[in-house]
Amino acid sequence: MSQGLLVVLSGPSGVGKGTVCRRLLEICPRLKLSISMTTRPPRSGEREGVDYYFTSASRFQELIRADAFLEWAEVYGHYYGTPTEPVNRVLDQGVNLLLEIDIAGARQVRQRLEQAVSIFLAPPSREILQERINGRGSEDAEAIRRRLAAARREMEAYREYDYLVINDRVEKAAACLAAIIKAEKCKISRGARPTGWEVNRV
Repeated sequence: MSQGLLVVLSGPSGVGKGTVCRRLLEICPRLKLSISMTTRPPRSGEREGVDYYFTSASRFQELIRADAFLEWAEVYGHYYGTPTEPVNRVLDQGVNLLLEIDIAGARQVRQRLEQAVSIFLAPPSREILQERINGRGSEDAEAIRRRLAAARREMEAYREYDYLVINDRVEKAAACLAAIIKAEKCKISRGARPTGWEVNRV
């Protein structure tokens, strides 16, 4: 059984990562979504081990000291992180795993797992990203300004990634992600071998 592939997906706020991920999981049924751990309380409808692993701040800090996370961060007074053990368990089963994460977290993951495939999801243009953020209708002008400023900074990180995918249409972007995963699984350097042949190793 070949090792599963860890796919790290990042992009600026408002680019549509969640929507593209949902479509990708529909067209790639053998791809699983990585589950993060958090210290914030569960929201209505969220389930333990499905949406998040919920834990206390003291337990999370213990895990930090034990170096048990691929990545972690503190956001608005709560901890969020990706536990290493469940990720390794899924990958060892030959299952591909999708990790939707911010740019700082992706940097931590790449430092720990060089074999991870990193993909940056970008909007077609600055104007379209602004339209998408404005279209949410849930934030005031100052919040939108801050979000756009953050997006401009985040866009500068795309060169750190293995692949760049433009989200002009959800279906097209998801299909492109699926093609990247398929191509990576065919790499000889990842253990792809012809079957039914005795191949001498030099």
